[in-house]
Amino acid sequence: MNKEILFAKKLEEIVQLARSQGNSIREEQVREAFAELDFSAEQLQMVYDYLLQHKIGIGQPLPEEDYLSDEEKDYLSGYLQEVEELPAYTEGERLAFTIQAMAGEPDAQNKLVESYLKEVPGIAKLYAGQGVFLEDLIGEGNVALAMGVTMLGSLEKPEEAQGMLMKLVMDAMEEYIKENADVKQADRRLADKVNQVAEKAKELSEELHRKVTVEELVSETKLTEKSIRDALRMSGNRIEYIEAE
Repeated sequence: MNKEILFAKKLEEIVQLARSQGNSIREEQVREAFAELDFSAEQLQMVYDYLLQHKIGIGQPLPEEDYLSDEEKDYLSGYLQEVEELPAYTEGERLAFTIQAMAGEPDAQNKLVESYLKEVPGIAKLYAGQGVFLEDLIGEGNVALAMGVTMLGSLEKPEEAQGMLMKLVMDAMEEYIKENADVKQADRRLADKVNQVAEKAKELSEELHRKVTVEELVSETKLTEKSIRDALRMSGNRIEYIEAE
C-alpha cells in the first residue's frame, strides 16, 4: 500500500475513532495511528489542523459554540424540550420493549423509538459543522431509528439492540453528509464549466466587439461544441457574451 492510500485510510480511521469518543482525539492516539508513516511534528500538526477544521477537538471536545450556529442551538433547545415531554421508560421497560419489538410488535417498536429519541441529538452533535444542518442530521437519525426497530428480529439477543440502532443512526448521518458533499462537489464542477465557457466567450467578444456564436467559440478556442452547449443549458442560456440562437 503506497503512502497516499495509507494516509487516507489512517485519517478516516482517526476521524471515526474521534466520533466514537465524543468528537475528540488524544494526541498520542494520532501519533500512534500515523507511526508507520514516520510523520514529522510539522506533518502531524497538519493532521491536527485538519481534525480541528472538521470540528474534532484535540484532547477534549470543542465547545458547542464553536460548531453550532445560533439557529442550530435554538432548534436543539426546542427539540430537547419536545422529547422531554415524551414518557420516560426504565431500562427494564426498554428491555421488554426490545424483546417485543424483536417479535414484530408495532406498539413496542414505537415505544422503543420514543425511548431512544433523546440520544439522537448527542450523536448528531458529533457530526455537526460539516456543511449540513443539525436539524437535518437529527431528522436522518430519527428516520434510521424508526426503520431500525423494525429490523431487530435479526438479532440473537435483545442486549445487541442498542448498539445496532445507534450504529444505524450514525451510518445514516455519515451517508447524509457524504451525499451532501457529493452534491456540492458536482455543483462546483458545473459552475466551473459555465465560468470557463463564459470567460472564453468574454475574451472573444471583447476581441470582436460583439457577441459571439457557438461556432465561433468552437473555432477560436479549445472548447468543444458540446461543452459550450452544456454550459449554455446549465446557465439557462444566460451567458451574455454568446449570441442567442
